[in-house]
Amino acid sequence: MRIPGPALITAAALAGALLLAPPAASAVPGDGGPAGASGDRADSRAQGPHHVRESGRASAPAGVRAAGPPSLVTAPSALTGPAAPRPGTGYPRRTVLDAPPVNPADKSVKLGLAPYHSLAPRLNALQKLGDRVSVEVAGRSAGGHELYLVTVTAPESAGEARAQERMRELIENSPAKAARDRGIKSSYKTPLFINNNIHGNEWEGTDAALELIEELATARDARTRDLLAGNRIHINVTANPDGRIAGTRANAAGFDLNRDMITASQPETRAIRRIAIDKQPAVMLDLHGYVNGTLIEPTTPPHGENYEYDLFLKNAYANALGMEKAVNDLGYTAAKDGVEPPVIPFRDQEEGWDDWPPVFTPQYMPFQGAVASHTVEFPMTVNNRSYDTLPVEELRRRAAINTDIAGAVMRATLNYTLDHRTSVIADQIETFRRGAAGEAQRPVSAETVPGVPGIGPEDVYTTDFPRAFVIPAGSGQRSATAAARLVDHLTANDVRVERASAAFRVDGRTYQAGSYVVDLHQPKRGIANVILGEGRDISADVSTTYDISGWSLGLLWGASVDTVRTAAGGLRVPGRPVVAAAPTGSVAGHGDLRLRLDDPEELLALNSLLAQGVKVRRAADGSAIVPSSARRLAAVLAERHGVVFAATKERGTTALRRTRVAASVTAGEQAALREMGFEVLPVSTAVLNAGFDWSSADVLYVSTGLAYGALTPAARTALDGFLAGGGGVVGLGSGGTALNAAAGLLPVTAVAGNGDANGVVRVSNAGGPITGGAPAHTFVYGPRWFTALGAGVRAEQSYGTGKLLVSGHWRAEEDGSGGPADAAGRASVVSGDAARGARVVLFGTEPLFRDHPKGVFAQVGRALLGAAG
Repeated sequence: MRIPGPALITAAALAGALLLAPPAASAVPGDGGPAGASGDRADSRAQGPHHVRESGRASAPAGVRAAGPPSLVTAPSALTGPAAPRPGTGYPRRTVLDAPPVNPADKSVKLGLAPYHSLAPRLNALQKLGDRVSVEVAGRSAGGHELYLVTVTAPESAGEARAQERMRELIENSPAKAARDRGIKSSYKTPLFINNNIHGNEWEGTDAALELIEELATARDARTRDLLAGNRIHINVTANPDGRIAGTRANAAGFDLNRDMITASQPETRAIRRIAIDKQPAVMLDLHGYVNGTLIEPTTPPHGENYEYDLFLKNAYANALGMEKAVNDLGYTAAKDGVEPPVIPFRDQEEGWDDWPPVFTPQYMPFQGAVASHTVEFPMTVNNRSYDTLPVEELRRRAAINTDIAGAVMRATLNYTLDHRTSVIADQIETFRRGAAGEAQRPVSAETVPGVPGIGPEDVYTTDFPRAFVIPAGSGQRSATAAARLVDHLTANDVRVERASAAFRVDGRTYQAGSYVVDLHQPKRGIANVILGEGRDISADVSTTYDISGWSLGLLWGASVDTVRTAAGGLRVPGRPVVAAAPTGSVAGHGDLRLRLDDPEELLALNSLLAQGVKVRRAADGSAIVPSSARRLAAVLAERHGVVFAATKERGTTALRRTRVAASVTAGEQAALREMGFEVLPVSTAVLNAGFDWSSADVLYVSTGLAYGALTPAARTALDGFLAGGGGVVGLGSGGTALNAAAGLLPVTAVAGNGDANGVVRVSNAGGPITGGAPAHTFVYGPRWFTALGAGVRAEQSYGTGKLLVSGHWRAEEDGSGGPADAAGRASVVSGDAARGARVVLFGTEPLFRDHPKGVFAQVGRALLGAAG
């Protein structure tokens, strides 16, 4: 007997669910995708490089410990929110959820799906159906909506729950012992995780999950009892309530959450990360739309090289076959319903749907112990243009089909996990055991993954894990502030980090006390290497990649990180494990103060000083000179942001002032500007045409959304007046360089590289106010470079020569142009004074990409300060 199909919840149980009649059709707010585009990944590629951009510790005064950066550090408790359980709490865990106000404008209503405001009453009702359903609040969205985590399992006493937790910890922390533990084999409950609606306008997983929860709460057959006795099923009901309500792909902050896992800039992704660490799911589903036929991962090459792909593929492919059968068994056809047969990319396609980057939720989960995790794409498009143009009846027909398919893949996954419980847990244990033992990966092959057809050399992606990474302290560290942020990020991802209590030596290098060591002989070595390693140039391996291909936080977050390859003399470090970085902020005891502007926290501290009226001057190298009279304020900022105010006798040359930025940029760039403390005034072609008061802005920053040629005569005159009056311009990418050319600003030629090219590249910095002290690496997506530099134009930064691309994917176009060889040695950032009076800085790189390369944020911050004059 299989897991039963859907049942209907009783009318009494749904009395408070507040389902509404559909309103008249209305336009969907912009969701970052082209009208009519379908599919999680298809949307992203159609958007193009500039449409998918998103995006401290202190010890002063002495003895005061600083708080970590709130956007990056997650508290070590199990879950945030009012329903976070106490340690040892059993199941069920009853939570009475507060119902938000009824919102007739919720975009789910038109589709006949559950609006967000109906979820709390419905979950309250489901908890009353018996003793199998628990609800907790996993956190809040960027827009302030509660995130509901449901657990369905057989009841557990507090003692039984503690025993499960001990087994979970044994699996991770002592995997060799766990492999021999009879209690784990007989009684450990396999954790499963179902993540729904991470893209807000891909709705139906939420509704299928609600049906599934009710089935499991009420079914009395033996198989369901066995399922719940041997498994914990964790369901994130909607991962993106902001987008569900608004009908947008992104959350209220404008971020695509399914591109944010490795950076975790958003509260929703931090909540998912916390669930992954605390629950340690062995199997995971992520429900999406819309690709016809139903797309079921595993994917085509390139495959993520940092997880144990042989263990993953064995389970993921077998589960995919079960999901495919379950979808086919529903009986939908192309002729009758418009539903094409399911597609498993690993089996059916050559490339185009890869699992290379850890930015997607299912690609992050293997680093936390999943041995099968899948994106599943429903077939019937109901968002974007379809939402606006199709009749309500057709939309509801499609949504019902998608809900059926979502339920089918969920039940198939439950069946797979129940039928393969022993091997699934054994493979999770083996994943952690290999990491702890420092063993080499097993290249995927017909021998390592029996029963999976078509395995070939194109599927073999492994990495040579280093022995360790060292994040130095003292003179070997570029930025203690950045180093502390990186350490906090590692520990937030459950990576083990030790801090040296005395100096030590490894591979011929000596490190000061206080340095951090990440030993790669640890269960979660994959995520440690993903974060700290340089990555790999895969340009020769595939013709294109689905999303970004390089992401190294070790190179892009501004901290110095050393790789220990072999530790020939052994890795003997006197120290102790840490859960957070040590304080880093300080203030010199006398004289004026120098604040390096090499990190976003330092820009934020500067802007705080300027906002409070402190008279700050800029030094020749771009740092800020703070008068001694502001020492007390500096002490507060040092504590808050982990920045260093050093002693200086330099007076500075240019007065700095609070900079107001008129910004026509992506949501991620806007977030990064505000993270650095800039006052941001969003603008666009439409805003300028409607009339904009340029006296409220000091500098215009453009990357997208502002076309000079599309301005009305009045708007163009007003902008020209701003430029002639000394207003500055910072331009980035196609939008910025197009504005430069159309407005006749800097005499340069902007050359566009391959639009799909992305990754980590080497650069050479000229120094001075914009790139003084900048890292030797940056990030590109659709790179540009500048030639024919006219009089007065300065190359602030240039692409490296030789091997330019460190990690990522960058090929030349079919005609041979646009590749890294063309860019090598060319200017990547230029500055100068336009003939009409404006100070202009142009970037061919992506220094604010998705709130990701934090170590190069400061280049944009410095450029804004300089352009503002």
